[in-house]
Amino acid sequence: MRSHKQASRCREEQGQFVEEQASALQLLRRNWLMQSACGFAGVAATALGAGPAGAAETGFAAALSRPHHRPRAKRVIFLFMQGGVSQVDSFDYKPLLARRHGEEMEFDDARQLAKTGQRTRQRLMQSPWKFRPYGECGRMVSDLFPETARHVDDLCFLHGMHTEGVAHGPATLFLHCGATNFVRPSVGSWIYYGLGTENADLPGFVTIAPSLGNGGPRNYGAAFLPPRYQGTKIGSAGARQLTMAGLGETQTVGQTETVELLRALNVAQRRRRDPAVDEFDAALQSVDLAWRTQRVAPEILDLERETAATWRLYGMDDPHTRSFGEKCLLARRLCEQGVRFIQVNYGDNSANPAWDQHSNLPKHAEHARAVDRPIAGLLTDLKQRGLLDDTIVWWGGEFGRTPYSQDNGTGRDHNPGGFTVWLAGGGFKPGFAFGRTDEFGFQGIEGKVHMHDLHATLLYQLGLDHERLTYRYAGRDFRLTDVYGRVIKEVLA
Repeated sequence: MRSHKQASRCREEQGQFVEEQASALQLLRRNWLMQSACGFAGVAATALGAGPAGAAETGFAAALSRPHHRPRAKRVIFLFMQGGVSQVDSFDYKPLLARRHGEEMEFDDARQLAKTGQRTRQRLMQSPWKFRPYGECGRMVSDLFPETARHVDDLCFLHGMHTEGVAHGPATLFLHCGATNFVRPSVGSWIYYGLGTENADLPGFVTIAPSLGNGGPRNYGAAFLPPRYQGTKIGSAGARQLTMAGLGETQTVGQTETVELLRALNVAQRRRRDPAVDEFDAALQSVDLAWRTQRVAPEILDLERETAATWRLYGMDDPHTRSFGEKCLLARRLCEQGVRFIQVNYGDNSANPAWDQHSNLPKHAEHARAVDRPIAGLLTDLKQRGLLDDTIVWWGGEFGRTPYSQDNGTGRDHNPGGFTVWLAGGGFKPGFAFGRTDEFGFQGIEGKVHMHDLHATLLYQLGLDHERLTYRYAGRDFRLTDVYGRVIKEVLA
């Protein structure tokens, strides 16, 4: 009897001990996650809770182990000009617009057609900036972008772009995700999913200073793809400097022991689960990635390691260009480290994004001044380091702007029917222009390129077939280009 009571008491004490240890371990887990939530590594760890519940993931083996065909490029740097740069004031020269300045004409205005279904009369407005020829190709560029213009012999212009969505929200989502009304993976997530990363210590997809508006995190989200493929955010739109809190901290022996203990516990828990629990696997891999990233991120993100000449190249010696210069320089450093998709955002969190000049077109000059020198510096730096050959630099916004003044005022309205983006490096034809808009720069009329076509072409240069890069979810195969898109082979070198 006494032996039975002793055994019972022993079991109770053991149970209490296990509960205390579990509680202590949970506290350690919470403390570690809170500490790692600072800076770059903590953002990677947020994937612990990412991904829709019940998503029908087919496993990480669904990601390609190799490209579909021989790639011309390994990575993309996307310079996103939020709000829509005016093509007729930057890279799409329309001399007739100046000659007929002030005349009224009928246009199929996208907003008015959506509201009334009728054409409207609008007053043509010439560009406030002069255009000049640059480079051996003689490309005409406005005085808004004199520094970028010096690189026209390396740029491939797409002048017949058109897209979906008249408002910023739908058009921005379509640019990033290929859809306006469904939650879909972003282009960076698709590329990361298809190719993986060249550096196991860093995320394969990074977005620098993204906006909270017009889709916010959906623009760098993985949606129904495994959560490990979502973008890692550095900094926020509107901040004057990048936030790198906690990146200078050194990993201590105690932190390392804690992580090793957590890893062992997680592995043990994984063995007890169903073999097909991909969200749990994603969480484990996310924690490991965050820990590895914390070791290498301080050096990568320390821009002070660069020379004074490099700082000047990116315009970081000028308060007007320093902010975007930092972002472009960081993009180059991440590019060198093997990150597959790097998005550099120029914008803010306001209701009217940066380039959205409905009533104050001259403000384009302020934004152009902020980005022109850093963009030129990035192109110079990539080229002299031999990185431009296998890196695609993609510049553009969600749509363009109208060639007429909005409400007879001093600004331009949204224009999804005809606008310009440019591409550099990565096997695209340098010093080349494809497609054109009408004589006023309103609608694409020749060599038209839909946003689905641009996505398909970018994937193609990375070695991915947009029709084969699919993911099965909710009973059907999804892809970035939906059921559309063609590769624009006319622009490939």
